[in-house]
Amino acid sequence: MTHLARDPAGALAHHDDTRDLDDADHGFLGALEPARITDADGRVVWDADAHAFLAGERPDTAHPALWRAGRHLARHGLYQVTDGVYQVRGLDLSTMTLIEGDRGVVVADPLLSAETAAAALALYRAHRGDRPVTGVVYTHSHPDHFGGARGVLPPGHEPVPVLAPDGFLDHALGENLQAGPARARHARHRYGTALPKGPAGQIGCGLGPAVSTGTLTLVPPTARITRTGQEETVDGLRLVFHLAPGATAPAELSLYLPHRHALLLSGHDALTTHGGAARARARHLAETLARHGHTTEVLLTSHHRPVRGTRHVTAHLTVERDLHAYLHDQTLRLLNRGHTPAEIAEELRLPPALETARPEALRRYLQPPFDDDPARLWQHPPAGLARRYTACLGGVDATVAKAKEYTEAGDLRFAATLLDHAVLTDPGHAEAREALATVYERLGHAAADATWRNHYLTAAADLRDTHPGPATGDSHDLLAALTVDQLVDSLAVRVDGPRAWPATLTMDWHLTDEQRVWRLTLSNGALTHRGSPATRHTAPDPADLTLTLTRAQLPALLTGSPPDGTVTDGDPHTLGRLLALLDPPDPTAPAVTP
Repeated sequence: MTHLARDPAGALAHHDDTRDLDDADHGFLGALEPARITDADGRVVWDADAHAFLAGERPDTAHPALWRAGRHLARHGLYQVTDGVYQVRGLDLSTMTLIEGDRGVVVADPLLSAETAAAALALYRAHRGDRPVTGVVYTHSHPDHFGGARGVLPPGHEPVPVLAPDGFLDHALGENLQAGPARARHARHRYGTALPKGPAGQIGCGLGPAVSTGTLTLVPPTARITRTGQEETVDGLRLVFHLAPGATAPAELSLYLPHRHALLLSGHDALTTHGGAARARARHLAETLARHGHTTEVLLTSHHRPVRGTRHVTAHLTVERDLHAYLHDQTLRLLNRGHTPAEIAEELRLPPALETARPEALRRYLQPPFDDDPARLWQHPPAGLARRYTACLGGVDATVAKAKEYTEAGDLRFAATLLDHAVLTDPGHAEAREALATVYERLGHAAADATWRNHYLTAAADLRDTHPGPATGDSHDLLAALTVDQLVDSLAVRVDGPRAWPATLTMDWHLTDEQRVWRLTLSNGALTHRGSPATRHTAPDPADLTLTLTRAQLPALLTGSPPDGTVTDGDPHTLGRLLALLDPPDPTAPAVTP
């Protein structure tokens, strides 16, 4: 995979392309001078000047893409995004957005610390006047999006609306109180908070230049956003909300400003979501693209700089949608084919249009969270590790002999480890297979846990080729019980990504009994969809194929031929093109051998 970087602004470019760097200061009004923020005791909680070294030449101690991203993040100051909309960037891990209303200013995502939020607001007022804060919006429940609330709404401040997604308070408190110490330890490793800033040390956090160390605060919400499309008026501003629970955080929303044709997208672009969260984010992006993509003139995020121009906004949302959907669906497709997560992380490739995602971000997405010991951060897949270990031990025969010594000594756990390496290195080695089967059998017979016993004994049977796994098929009852969204998702995780890279198609399913239309889109190897009431279904382009049928007819549709009574409009081959790209799962794939 080409080593490319995800542009912090969302525009995807090679790390040698400086066009995005050239316009990074668009709308710049002024910076904090000096750029050092202290708390009430004089302790420095933020020092933007600590990253001034990034203005120099890149040393050999930094990857070109990371150095370039660091230069982006090190820019700090107040920026005018569009008429009446401003951002303060580079004064914390996140970005503060300020939206001017009739009387004052509404603040969205007031940073992580009260001290940095107060400094950001003071910088805004120095250039735009002493406008009062007339409202606050939290886009989601991560602390870098609410922790500075008391910096913009200090104690004694007149009551103002504080808007947050449904469930915000429970998740904000739960994540940061119950698991606070563990999160702090993880943040120390992830963000390098104990590292010196410098060419050989910390040069950025991915989402921002660093993490502030000021006072974490919280002003409880006064109003909940409970549904997509909910509108609220604050200080004369019409705010349109879009819920996105699970896309980046359990409680999350995006904000559209119709009077400014501006969209504040929740979360961030980095691939830090896992499992179903990636599919949730893809669905959120698809819905956002359909609702606002073709009217949005500027896209803001809570990290990094904006994307400008409707064409660029649409392209950005499309790529982000396809990227998250592709990673989720291809991971599940390969898991269902028998690959392990580590193997998928090593082997998965992106389609050309998405190939600008960082390889390390892909590994972080595809591998489960680790325990902060970097020895386990980027391990070889099991077969790769096995070949190296057996080579160090003198080959497969020597490994088997050493394993038998541990078996005789009663250390079955380590014997299993050695023999697993031997079998993965040479799956046809009969002595290694039988020795490992015997060890697994003994471990199974000694297990007090039924599931452990079953794992061990099934593996032993597989090694001896005595118990082939049962074949399974689709259940008609299950297919009939699935919602349409679930049904499309079940198709999406079967799309063979690499074969589907060059394919593009759109298909509308108009279900007459539900009076809804589902638009399916295949692009960049990712199948995404959205549903809408038939009376409000709109799309910028007509579908390649529109099928009008009932919900009960959908399962039959997946056999490849529209059932009797289906009304078709468009290219009749579209359905077959999609179904031809589906990859059947393999429920009998071996778990013990490659």
